[in-house]
Amino acid sequence: MTDLANDFRYSPQAVAQHSSRPFNFRLWLSIPLLCMVLLLIVEPAPLDFALAHWFYQPGVGFIGAKSFVLEDFLHDRAKQAVILFGVLVIVGFIASLFVQRLKPQRLTLGYLVLSLTLSTSMVAPLKVLTAVQCPWNLSEFGATETYSNLLDQRPVTDKPGRCWPGGHASSGFALLALFFALRDRRPRLARGALVFALALGTVFSVGRMLQGAHFLSHNVWTLLIDWTICALCYRWLLYRPKGIHLATLGKQ
Repeated sequence: MTDLANDFRYSPQAVAQHSSRPFNFRLWLSIPLLCMVLLLIVEPAPLDFALAHWFYQPGVGFIGAKSFVLEDFLHDRAKQAVILFGVLVIVGFIASLFVQRLKPQRLTLGYLVLSLTLSTSMVAPLKVLTAVQCPWNLSEFGATETYSNLLDQRPVTDKPGRCWPGGHASSGFALLALFFALRDRRPRLARGALVFALALGTVFSVGRMLQGAHFLSHNVWTLLIDWTICALCYRWLLYRPKGIHLATLGKQ
């Protein structure tokens, strides 16, 4: 797989483009990894519960639980829009294998397919593996399940949780891939894509928190995981350090 990636990255078409803009991978991978460690060491439950109680009304439930806008528009329709975008990217990548005009974009489209797929598909297995309960299932919010920390053994229950990490937040934060896809050729547009992805993921996160579907930390984990995936895929597929030339490639 590594050889295939190098064939893509250092193909004549790729090298004909400009080298990648400098990017400090050590810094921008260390920050999310350190944040993950911090979330494991410092229990986020006090902040999670404080925020969740803001959105909860005793005897009524979470204030967004029955919201048509949050459920039908911000959750269902928004997710469908992101899925449609992903399908279009896949179609574009397949087309680039056959359409000459799209071949220069093949590597970028391949990167988007890989990053979007990994960022969103990792959610379901992690939810099953961790079995973390949603706020709306907990006794503190009028339900019956018992809260447990991420690394704690889960209390015995007939209904294991499926709430970590935040799935809907991933639909927004997965679009961080657009930042990396654009940063070398369209830096201004890349910055706009970065702001858009962060804003969309945040809106999706807050919407689900209002409904009682997730704690804040669930969505922060999603952001950290998605950023790491997108950055690593960028390093593997798209990043072209300065000094790579066709003459050098000819010797390989």
